[in-house]
Amino acid sequence: MDRLIEAIAETQNPSVVGLDPTEALVPAQVVASFADEVRESVESEEELPAAQLAVAYFEFNRTIIDAVAGIVPAVKPQIAMYEALGPAGVDVYAMTCEYARERGLYVLADAKRGDIGSTAASYARMLTGVGERDPWNIDAITVNPYLGTDGITPFVDAATQTDKDLFVLVRTSNPSSSELQMLDLADGTKVYEHVGDLVEGWGAETIGKYGYSRVGAVVGATHPEEGKALRKRMPHTFFLVPGYGAQGGTAADVRGMFDADGSGAIVNSSRGIIGAWRKSGRYSDTMSASEALELVGETAQAAAIDMRDNLRAVL
Repeated sequence: MDRLIEAIAETQNPSVVGLDPTEALVPAQVVASFADEVRESVESEEELPAAQLAVAYFEFNRTIIDAVAGIVPAVKPQIAMYEALGPAGVDVYAMTCEYARERGLYVLADAKRGDIGSTAASYARMLTGVGERDPWNIDAITVNPYLGTDGITPFVDAATQTDKDLFVLVRTSNPSSSELQMLDLADGTKVYEHVGDLVEGWGAETIGKYGYSRVGAVVGATHPEEGKALRKRMPHTFFLVPGYGAQGGTAADVRGMFDADGSGAIVNSSRGIIGAWRKSGRYSDTMSASEALELVGETAQAAAIDMRDNLRAVL
């Protein structure tokens, strides 16, 4: 986590951009522009839609990465958007992570893995790679804790081995999270509070020079009071804070999730940045693919700067 904290300090910006492309978030002319090129490389017409979207996703991601590199310290590609396209999408996910790393960004793989035993150990190899090769080029991964300690330990071991990190779901930003996370336990604590205590314990032996362990927590911006209480409860746990922007979280909401020095958290925005072009009022169906990508980059950069400045104002 030291590396992430230093990247945040260098940019003076505790925000991360979620690279979560969908067909609706990529301008249609960008997707269409790759039809002929992709058609020559696929074996059948049935493969064309997924392959075409995959190539478009990569060009879209490269545009976003180029626009925000140096402004934000990190990106967070959500693997589901890529896996939905099959093998071509998985290739693009790995290519996106590699490109972001090349641009100097910390790469947080949003995969929310959760299993036990040998399966958890295999998932954890996303952090360690295969032999001397690191096919994923990531610095951290998100993990679901609801199988208990033996579902987390393989990730802690892999992260420690490779000097990487993990972020464990604790109090998530989605509306129905309360169905489980807010349940009362026999000792009077909530489920999410107990999970928070476990996370603090899981990272206890990996605390770095800035006082935070390599086992972070996912705490949603849509739960500001609970996040503030968790900050006090989990003094050595770095927070990944989703839910900013499109989900309703604000800079004021996340203030309590940072420590007294303005550290201890990084805030995610996905659609608010990568989809900013749709709200710009400048987009036209008659644009060329290159013009549309130029707009994507300009608006993403402006949205990233706006988020940075909003966070700076409250911190």
